[in-house]
Amino acid sequence: MNYDSRIETQADGEPADLAAINPLLEPDEEDRASRKRLWIIAAVVLVVMIAIYWMSHRGAADTDAAKKNQVPLVSVISPGSATIEGQINASGSLAARRELPVGVPGEGGQVVSVLVEPGQWVGAGQVLAVIDRSVQVQQQASQAAQIQVTRANADLAQANLDRALRLVEKGFVSKADIDRLRATRDAAAAQVRVAGAQLGVLQAQTRRLSVVAPSAGLVLERRIEPGQVVSAGSGVLFRLAKGGEMEMKALLGEVDLAKVSQGVSASVTPVGGTTSHAGQVWQVSPVVDPATRQGTARIALPYAADLRPGGFANAVIKAGTVVAPMLPDSAVLSDAKGSYVYVIGADNKVQRRDIVTGMITDKGTAIVGGLNGNEKIVARSGAFLAPGQEVKTQAVAK
Repeated sequence: MNYDSRIETQADGEPADLAAINPLLEPDEEDRASRKRLWIIAAVVLVVMIAIYWMSHRGAADTDAAKKNQVPLVSVISPGSATIEGQINASGSLAARRELPVGVPGEGGQVVSVLVEPGQWVGAGQVLAVIDRSVQVQQQASQAAQIQVTRANADLAQANLDRALRLVEKGFVSKADIDRLRATRDAAAAQVRVAGAQLGVLQAQTRRLSVVAPSAGLVLERRIEPGQVVSAGSGVLFRLAKGGEMEMKALLGEVDLAKVSQGVSASVTPVGGTTSHAGQVWQVSPVVDPATRQGTARIALPYAADLRPGGFANAVIKAGTVVAPMLPDSAVLSDAKGSYVYVIGADNKVQRRDIVTGMITDKGTAIVGGLNGNEKIVARSGAFLAPGQEVKTQAVAK
């Protein structure tokens, strides 16, 4: 049986009599049907309200959980305070600390032989090169013969004087003759000494034909070959490093030069090398170049095969100490206002702290102002944080 589900109303808007709409329903049944529909509507509304309440609280819980999961984890460090040795980085050239130029000490001549090569060690007075001395040898032989002649004349003069002295007592020789004979004897003896001195001169000149090392050291350069004719005007034939000692001439600006004093230690590494050599500043330039505003600190170094004069090297010079916190470079940030770090407060929120940086070493940067060393400082990734941001922390080793 089909029923029309529409509810008709009267002209004044009041619902029509249910009996008139559906004559088959009794009045009690009509009330029960109406109440049933109301209960169904109320139940649906209640279910919808419960669902809305549950969804809203579930969303809030999810939002809170998401917020908690979004709190970043950062690494923090508490640097404390340490005694930091100041360092000055410099560069410069290597050279022999005491370079000895060696030339021809005598009149020179043709080179017969060269006895050393660059890189060899020599002793004081060791012959480096020999110059032809055949003429000088003949001159010495001639002078030696001349000495024999003068000695024979001196012997004859002495004998004549002795005979005259024996005869003067008998009156055969006058005192005037004795005086002449004594003068002749003295002159002959003087001729012997003159001839001996001349021979000594020739021998000294011959010895000067050998080019010798004025001091023990390392041969750096050789500019002489056999067959070459050399003289006093030939210039430097050999260059030696006295004792093999080297030095680095470190160029420093005015500020750094004022921090360096004689006797401070330094470490020198030749360019292209991996070995560092311990040295000591033995001289600080008393003047500054007005053009470059730089001065020279000379660092004494012991001999080493990789320290080659004329080469380039880098040096780290000690320059006093300071007691301050030391931070890794990753913890120090900077902007238009200057250098700063991020400090984590007791509420785990990020705080900006302005600092004053000091010495920069291989181990990090010294902080001479703004920190006491007991703070928790963001060690890395500070550039991705903002003041007031909440974070979780994880301590890392210094």
